[in-house]
Amino acid sequence: MEGKGRPRAIPITPGQRHDSVCARPLLERIRVPRVGLGRPRCRPDQVIADKAYNSRGFRAYLRKRGIAHTIPEKTDQRWHRLRRGCHGGRPPGFDRESCRRRNVIERCFNRLKGFRGIATGYEKTATSHEAAVTLASFLLWARSV
Repeated sequence: MEGKGRPRAIPITPGQRHDSVCARPLLERIRVPRVGLGRPRCRPDQVIADKAYNSRGFRAYLRKRGIAHTIPEKTDQRWHRLRRGCHGGRPPGFDRESCRRRNVIERCFNRLKGFRGIATGYEKTATSHEAAVTLASFLLWARSV
C-alpha cells in the first residue's frame, strides 16, 4: 500500500499461509515509477506493520535493504528481553505517530472486501482470484485519482 491507501503489489497466497512469510516477496514486487527518466524505485521509504511481522529475520532484512520500519514489539518478546537484563539488548525502535498511519492499510483492505466476490471468495482458482483483486485494485485507483 502507498500513503493514500492504494495497493502497490498484490501477492496471492494460500489461505493458511502466515502473512509474515510472504512479506519479503511482496516487498520485492513493489515498483514505483519515477517522474522523468530512470528505472522504477523498488524500495519503499518505510514499512509500517503489525506485531505479526515482528521477527529478527524480517527486521534484519529491512535493515539490509535500508528500509525504515515501524513494527511494535510483541509482549512476550519484550518480557523475555527484559528478563535477560543487560544481555537482552536494546528494544527495537518504534515510532508511535507513524504506527497510527497503519489504519490507512486496514481501510484499504476493507475497501477491497467491499467487493462481494473478494470478500466471500467465489473464485476457485488462484488465477481468477488474482484477476478479481487486480480489477478491484484498479477500480480503487481510478476512484481516488
